Amino acid sequence: MRRFDLSPLYRSVVGMDRLAQLLESAATTEAASGYPPYNIERTDENAYRIEIAVAGFKPEDLSIEVKENLLTVQGRKPANDEARSYLHQGVAARSFDRRFQLADYVVVTGADLANGLLTITLQRELPEQLKPRRIEIATGAKPVIASDPAAKAA
Repeated sequence: MRRFDLSPLYRSVVGMDRLAQLLESAATTEAASGYPPYNIERTDENAYRIEIAVAGFKPEDLSIEVKENLLTVQGRKPANDEARSYLHQGVAARSFDRRFQLADYVVVTGADLANGLLTITLQRELPEQLKPRRIEIATGAKPVIASDPAAKAA
């Protein structure tokens, strides 16, 4: 895999170190095993859904954790003490760790396990200061304030 040197970016850009770290981590991510398969869907302007195929896992075998904008989904299969004799084993029964880097202000709002699919819903919740707002334009006339004594005299 190619390795990019981002050190010139660190020297010339102030305040963008998080972006550079994200680019570096994306470049150095280990080769994806493809297990378990997943979908990422945008359901609304500020809503997302991640679906992970977890056939054979029970809710107690799965854990979901969010820490510093990193969503980690883990599946741990307990040791199978039963001796089974498979003719064909196509359903994977191995443990996994799947990580998703979340953008700022994206929060996990719920998780549901049904029909072998783990569905995680996400919502982008912008603070009020970051939302667009309309600024009223004042006219040339100076507003009259009722408690101003000079305004009453005029």
